[in-house]
Amino acid sequence: MNSVIEIFKEITSIARCSGTHEPFIKFIKNYCNKYGYKCLIDDYNNILCKKKESKAKICLQNHYDIVCLKDNCIPQIIEEDGFFKAKDSTLGADNGIGCSYMLWLMSLDYDCEFLFTSDEEIGLIGANNLEHKLKAEYMLNIDSEQEGEICIGCAGGVDIFAKNRSKKIVENKEDYELYEVSISNLPGGHSGVEIHKNIPNAIKLIAALIKENGGLLLDINGGERINSIPANVKAIAAFKTYPQEISYKNVCISKINTKSEHLNIWSSDITDFIYTFANGVRAYDVDLQVVLNSINLAKISTNIDEITIELSARSMANEELEKIKKETRVLLEHFGFEVETSGKYQAWKPDVNDFTNNVLNIYKKYDKDASLEAIHAGLECAIFKNMFPHMKIASIGPTINSPHSNAERVEIASVNKLAKIVKEIVDSI
Repeated sequence: MNSVIEIFKEITSIARCSGTHEPFIKFIKNYCNKYGYKCLIDDYNNILCKKKESKAKICLQNHYDIVCLKDNCIPQIIEEDGFFKAKDSTLGADNGIGCSYMLWLMSLDYDCEFLFTSDEEIGLIGANNLEHKLKAEYMLNIDSEQEGEICIGCAGGVDIFAKNRSKKIVENKEDYELYEVSISNLPGGHSGVEIHKNIPNAIKLIAALIKENGGLLLDINGGERINSIPANVKAIAAFKTYPQEISYKNVCISKINTKSEHLNIWSSDITDFIYTFANGVRAYDVDLQVVLNSINLAKISTNIDEITIELSARSMANEELEKIKKETRVLLEHFGFEVETSGKYQAWKPDVNDFTNNVLNIYKKYDKDASLEAIHAGLECAIFKNMFPHMKIASIGPTINSPHSNAERVEIASVNKLAKIVKEIVDSI
């Protein structure tokens, strides 16, 4: 029988970037055959494992995809100072660790519904389109990232996509010179649970450099994922004189030794929007002690015809989420963008009940400071609560730092402690 840690190491070697399904599905099918479970796959690559004559009262649920900042990345685990991290990549503890608890319990022959969902990191696709019918009364999600916090509510979110085609060729009468400007290797991080940390946004910083130096924008590409704070960006811009650097590290400015009689430039409205956009926390919920509203300018890309901007808005209240979506649409349209939205998911209103209290009481045996919390990030729990209203749901997890970034790491002692808590919760049901 393998431990949770050993299982995590094993599945980390399996390709699980969002959009990649078959390697993990093949692994799970073999795993189910080994331990006597049925393995059901729906049309959206969600995996449900259960006993053939299951009488399960609890469903354990996690997504199996991971954020990969590089395509087709398979993390290489490094152990350091009591943590696991990865060599030059995300670790995938979000949510390989959650899956590992489920696989561990399966190896112990527990009669539960074990639901592995697909493509959570690119819009909760699997959960939103789940075709499996769950019968359990309770659900334990293991996708939270702070030991001691039992999540009973979460933010809803919506992705906003904006395109601008305002481009023109102008005569270079004022002797502008071309420069390549880049900002790289910023901390990055999760645009939900880390949005309050004032992590620098690479796209905002480069817009400030261009705007404050009177630059003209010719090309720009930056950001990694729509749910990450952008860590890298590169632009080509024209300046009359060598631009003064902004007061931040990791800025590189290189003159392009080409004299242009004409410049193919984008509308200044694009730079103006990014420069003035109020990125980050918009409101704070004093009662819940959590960010209420936020929005993150996550990605920007250029092709021959248009510039595309991707933003991710979040709120703990559905009506507030609708408001921030509408306000952002109007603002973008004012600056000449065409706007679409997608990937919307509902907020999960905090709910205290017999199940959440049971989870809290068990947790307090191991951590007297354990508490019921709500988090400013999207959890699949919100979807399942809407889909299966009868279910009582809680979410827990070990301490994971800086998910969605190359600095991601998980505390080994926390993983082991939570294994005992998860097992006792399931035993109590």
